[in-house]
Amino acid sequence: MTADRCTVNIRRLSPTEWPRAFPVISQLRTLDEPEFLRRVCRQSYSGYELVGAFADGELIGVMGIRPVHTLARGGHLHVDDLVVAREARGCGAGHALMDYAEADARARNMSAVFLDARPEAIPFYERRDYVLHSAPSMKKLL
Repeated sequence: MTADRCTVNIRRLSPTEWPRAFPVISQLRTLDEPEFLRRVCRQSYSGYELVGAFADGELIGVMGIRPVHTLARGGHLHVDDLVVAREARGCGAGHALMDYAEADARARNMSAVFLDARPEAIPFYERRDYVLHSAPSMKKLL
């Protein structure tokens, strides 16, 4: 697959298709397939969905989306784990996935899309007019 010949189709994945997403997600996350499927299943109960990018019938990109409502941000869509297979990067799948997320948020009458980005992915999002959020994320491992 070459970057200049990629026609991408985006759609939600059904639960029976979740195993197809694992080879792509595994390029970003170090989970084994059973744990990946357990986590997706668990998160799906609160509205989490997997969205796939397809080129010539092949799944080349995956993103998780979930509706979130907080006091600070109101209703918004959160994008989790957007990843495009290494061999398909540059063909527009990442942009098509983000277009889908933004359209989905608008369809739900949400005012924003939030996401966490790895430092090397920040330029991709900035080119799409995303800005760094002023509230830093913090964590404590227990």
